[in-house]
Amino acid sequence: MKKLSRRDALRATGAASLGLMLPGSAREGRPAATRRSSAGSITQSVARWCYEDIPLPEFCAAVASMGLTAMDLLLVDEWSVAQDHGLTVSCGDVAAGTIEDGLNDSKNHSTIIGAFETHIPTASARGVPNVICFFGNRRGMADGPAIANSIACLRECAPIAEAEGTTILVEALNSKPGGHIDYIGDSMTYALEVIRAVDSPRVKILYDVYHMQVMEGDIIHTLTDAHEWIGHYHTGGVPGRAEIDESQELNYPAVVRAIAETGFEGFMAHEFIPRSGDPLRSLREAVELCAV
Repeated sequence: MKKLSRRDALRATGAASLGLMLPGSAREGRPAATRRSSAGSITQSVARWCYEDIPLPEFCAAVASMGLTAMDLLLVDEWSVAQDHGLTVSCGDVAAGTIEDGLNDSKNHSTIIGAFETHIPTASARGVPNVICFFGNRRGMADGPAIANSIACLRECAPIAEAEGTTILVEALNSKPGGHIDYIGDSMTYALEVIRAVDSPRVKILYDVYHMQVMEGDIIHTLTDAHEWIGHYHTGGVPGRAEIDESQELNYPAVVRAIAETGFEGFMAHEFIPRSGDPLRSLREAVELCAV
């Protein structure tokens, strides 16, 4: 069976939770990795996969026109398109495993390490500050061996990232129906045990507010306590991973203020599935909402 990419997996689960389907390099020239958006104290970005029906060059132009300076989860061969529009690639997808086949299984380690060895130097040279990987599906594995395997793999990966000044992000995801059923890294307790043990300034947690609200809530308290181990944020409305507006249960301006109060200097990428008839308007409204 063909393995789902992150985009395909998230597209499917996001659409299911909404009850609908989605609509039809030199270093001197590298973009500034921590440029602030003109809107707000947190540098906002946007996940490309949520807007895949819009051609990438057109989407880049629209993103830049609304004051955003970055785009998330682009494949390596897409980085130049965003950068040609003056956008930083805030987190690159370098095929270091998949959501299902991740750090917890030692069989995946050579693929993950190889992807980072190949692409982290390129990311560094091209001003891509972060790259992503995943904890993987449980498949009957107990937490103990899974955590040990994840730590072992990331300890091999950390020197690659440290040498290039690039950060490896490991994402915690929800494992409930409508999310990523059987994903093992579905709590901050699990993620923190791994990341703290690796203890590298270049290995951090990708804290997805949507996923962690679904799994455990207590968002502001959690991100405040764990802020030194968090390298990146994603947004999404709860329930349904739709717009982050008044239709959902989270108060995003308060969440953004809490993130800013931790001294966070990275990126917060919008990763919601727009369900309005005008997806770019939904994104623009989210950017304005979070400009606090």
